[in-house]
Amino acid sequence: MFKHLNKDIPASIVVFFVALPLCLGIAVASDAPPFAGLIAGIIGGIVVGAISGSQVGVSGPAAGLAAIVLAAIASLGYEKFLVAVVLGGVIQLVFGIARAGVIGYYFPSSVIKGMLTGIGIIIILKQIPHFFGVDKDPEGDFRYFQVDGENTFSEIFNIADSIGWGSTIIAFIGLAILILWSNVLSKKGKLFTLIQGPLVAVVAGIIFYAITVGTELEILGSHLVSVPVPEGFESFIGQFTFPDFSAIYAPEVWITAFTIALVASLETLLCVEATDKLDPEKRITPTNRELYAQGTGNILSGLIGGIPITQVIVRSSANIQSGGKTKMSAIIHGFLLLISVLLIPVVLNMIPLSVLAAVLFVVGYKLAKPSTFKAMWNAGLKQFVPFIVTVIVIVFKDLLWGIGIGLVLGIIITLYQSYRNSHFLHKEDPDDGGPRVKMTLAEEVTFFNKAAIKRELDELPEGTQLELDVTKTTFMDFDIIEILDEFKIKAKSRNINITLISQRGTEKNPDSYMSFFQQEKIYPRKKSVS
Repeated sequence: MFKHLNKDIPASIVVFFVALPLCLGIAVASDAPPFAGLIAGIIGGIVVGAISGSQVGVSGPAAGLAAIVLAAIASLGYEKFLVAVVLGGVIQLVFGIARAGVIGYYFPSSVIKGMLTGIGIIIILKQIPHFFGVDKDPEGDFRYFQVDGENTFSEIFNIADSIGWGSTIIAFIGLAILILWSNVLSKKGKLFTLIQGPLVAVVAGIIFYAITVGTELEILGSHLVSVPVPEGFESFIGQFTFPDFSAIYAPEVWITAFTIALVASLETLLCVEATDKLDPEKRITPTNRELYAQGTGNILSGLIGGIPITQVIVRSSANIQSGGKTKMSAIIHGFLLLISVLLIPVVLNMIPLSVLAAVLFVVGYKLAKPSTFKAMWNAGLKQFVPFIVTVIVIVFKDLLWGIGIGLVLGIIITLYQSYRNSHFLHKEDPDDGGPRVKMTLAEEVTFFNKAAIKRELDELPEGTQLELDVTKTTFMDFDIIEILDEFKIKAKSRNINITLISQRGTEKNPDSYMSFFQQEKIYPRKKSVS
């Protein structure tokens, strides 16, 4: 864990600057206290980071849960909502024990890549107003229809009405620093790899704010980071809220808890799958252990007043792009959040949101590179269609809708391919005798292939000599055997002769397809009970 601190510490600083406004913004978008978002970010970094088996994943409050949290707080009240967060964490532990972590592997690669690209586009679109200093919407609101009544694109179109020139100037300066650092300076020496471009951009932002106070370029407080500043120790402790466990028997609390556990687990598993794809070393995260880590994090977060936690792709991708090698970068970013909230909240509140928008521009671009669209197009329509549909729905609706529709589309395409590829048909029309047809069945033939095989058999002309080749078949569903048994009766009346070809030989007009396939070990025998 300590072997790569020279890379993990700079990466953790970048993740810290990305995470800070997101923790606050997601809390505000969820109608929770801003401090609740910071609690979730600190626990997500330190506790979940320590328990998780992911080397590059970063956890914290997630925008995908904001709508659920908003509705739950409105209906339950905050103290009862915290009970649901704790119970949601317990349910996630049960998911881990039940080994439910495998669910993430059932999502097609095209959908996962669509998710990453869609999130990248959303990051860029949502940061454009912050970049120009005009968006009053919370930093963590990634929905298409926003809490301030605008949508993603109307917010961008409103930029021309009231550009914040101070925010805009320092945003362009910050973006120039990031590009220069990444493309030129990082190749010039070790100093420029140890000190990351985002840190330099943020320091420049603080200096710019300090020297423009009272001038026409002054950046308004609504466009700066806004960390709660306690007046003393008692004031700091007063920011914590504790759950009201008298509500633990309320059905609505359990419904909310299960919803949080289900959505948070799904988001985490999808993020794990995506993060593993982004990891340059292609390490595999143990998914059941990840559910244990997330469950533990949510229990602790709920106990001290934090909002729910998941593994999050924005911070994880920022970590990977900044060179993070081990989980120490996630853990250190959690400590940085804690230390900064305790010691330097006033300094943090001098950071312009437009500079952080420039940092997120770079993160979003790396997730949604034009080369990704080209690669998916070159992979064929079966890959490109689920990919592009996932991207579009994520941008114009939200993350879970995009993933769900992309998955359904991927399943439909897979079923269609399975329907088409169940068999190969070779027809001959010799001069003497009836037509000869050879049907070669695929390696695995399931009930998805019923319609295609049944259609081919029903269309065979009278007097056909049918050769059914199962030499490559390793599994045949009972539904297919049933179709063959039904066809055997029709075949007699239509003068169709059937020859079965297998690795062990041939058999003409078999009496029992079931026993034949059992002997070939293509269909499992029933176990005898002694």
